Amino acid sequence: MIDIRNVSKWYGSFQVLTDCTTSIRKGEVVVVCGPSGSGKSTLIKTVNALEPFQKGDIVVDGISLKDPKTNLPRLRARVGMVFQHFELFPHLSVTENLTLAQVKVLGRSPADALERGLRMLERVGLTAHKDKFPGQLSGGQQQRVAIARALSMDPIVMLFDEPTSALDPEMVGEVLDVMVGLAQEGMTMMVVTHEMGFAKKVSHRVVFMDAGRIVEDCRKEDFFGDPDARTPRARDFLSKILQH
Repeated sequence: MIDIRNVSKWYGSFQVLTDCTTSIRKGEVVVVCGPSGSGKSTLIKTVNALEPFQKGDIVVDGISLKDPKTNLPRLRARVGMVFQHFELFPHLSVTENLTLAQVKVLGRSPADALERGLRMLERVGLTAHKDKFPGQLSGGQQQRVAIARALSMDPIVMLFDEPTSALDPEMVGEVLDVMVGLAQEGMTMMVVTHEMGFAKKVSHRVVFMDAGRIVEDCRKEDFFGDPDARTPRARDFLSKILQH
């Protein structure tokens, strides 16, 4: 579903990604983790071309991002993205947030968009809040609306960029519960997160990054269950997060 091939990226003279290669199969959940500043968020944003890259290629469902003929807005419409800070339109109601892109990008009728949006809102357990504005919701509720909005576009893959890191600890669970449900339904997911409990429970594979490179790409059982076989940097990371 996603094929990342030798991707490198620079900000001016600073190289932020170096020869990153991995692939994600249909229905697979891959967690991307690593220390702050390791390039995790940048990598995930290259997958739907929110961040351009200078070297290598990324192929999503057979479509190359480097091909000048590729319609990037159309491809982005098929790749759901959930950000750290929700990115809802504050001046629009929950329902309007759910339907706007469906109408503008997918060309759905307002009635079809509303039906689909409300169905996804029900899926994340927030139907009662459909007429509220984002500012009237908790952070966890806003993030669940953001997930419902992404799902309303019928994505073939979902990308999550640290979806719980801006939330109060009490709200993390409600968002992770929605993501666990998606994973169990077979949604292809690439998740940048520090939630190692989620990684252990749901992911198929763990990609560990450090200093812009992918230094581990293995099954979750190997990553968590066999730390001695990991690189020194990954071992150090695991020792810090698993002892608490």
